[in-house]
Amino acid sequence: MTTVWVVAEHDGDGSLTAATGELLTKARAVGDTVDLVALGSGASATAGAAGGFGAGRVFACDDPALDDAPRANAHVVARLVGEHAPDLVLFATTYSGRDIAGRVQARTGSALMSNATDVLSPTRARTEILGGTQIVDVDLDGSTPIVLMKPRSLEAEPAGGGPAGVVTISADLPPGLVDAKVEERHEAEASGPSLDDAAVVVAGGRGLGGPEAFAMLDDLAAAIGGAAVGASRAAVDAGWVPYAYQIGQTGRTVKPRVYIAVGISGALQHIVGMKGAGRIIAINKDADAPIMRLADLAVVGDLTAVVPALTQEIRRRAGS
Repeated sequence: MTTVWVVAEHDGDGSLTAATGELLTKARAVGDTVDLVALGSGASATAGAAGGFGAGRVFACDDPALDDAPRANAHVVARLVGEHAPDLVLFATTYSGRDIAGRVQARTGSALMSNATDVLSPTRARTEILGGTQIVDVDLDGSTPIVLMKPRSLEAEPAGGGPAGVVTISADLPPGLVDAKVEERHEAEASGPSLDDAAVVVAGGRGLGGPEAFAMLDDLAAAIGGAAVGASRAAVDAGWVPYAYQIGQTGRTVKPRVYIAVGISGALQHIVGMKGAGRIIAINKDADAPIMRLADLAVVGDLTAVVPALTQEIRRRAGS
């Protein structure tokens, strides 16, 4: 019997992050038994959500000393791994996941793989390199390998089960492990739908020419309704929009039904973050830009004329 653990990221109210749901979905595909490890305030309350994604048990510690304390979390996870020896441990490739997984690996000596796009078995995982142009399958040697999986690599699929059983654990923290904690977070201001959830994403790149032009994209997204606005790294590095907008290898991965790329050339690093879109529409004055070859519909023209005209036509049809 193969046992796969997922280390949860949760909101303290019993809900799991989307990335944790994705990990539980993958864990069901490669393991006979799926367990969740949830730590910090509200950990036990995740039993309902965990069971809904097919987890049989939740190893839960509700000690608030574990809140925003990566060293303490790593200590508890490493101790549990030593006691129970699961066949595989999955983390999400997030700031928190990377922080804790690296510390667990240092304590257990397990093999660790980051940025996986798929897990093929408890001893084999997949990733993409060279800007997503090469797919590499990696063998995971040793006992209890650790894999960090990129969010949005697959769709989370609930299993429809009842609440998972709760195994209550204690923190048993040595002195000093909670000295380093996350004291404060600054969330980037955002309006409109989330890039992670939007069915349509309108993204701008260097071809927009400046921050003012992003107002056109906001208007287009508003006309479409339920659309989110994103950006290429070039636009973010130029300071035109916040980092929260960035799509690509060093930003977010999105999988909307429709992706509208405006003034984006299509560098490999950007393609990695949006190539899973159902349909790609590119608007660019350069007919030879790489994004035009990838697009299902390529519009060659001046984006300052094309985008307002598109926005106007969408509004006209919506009002008719």
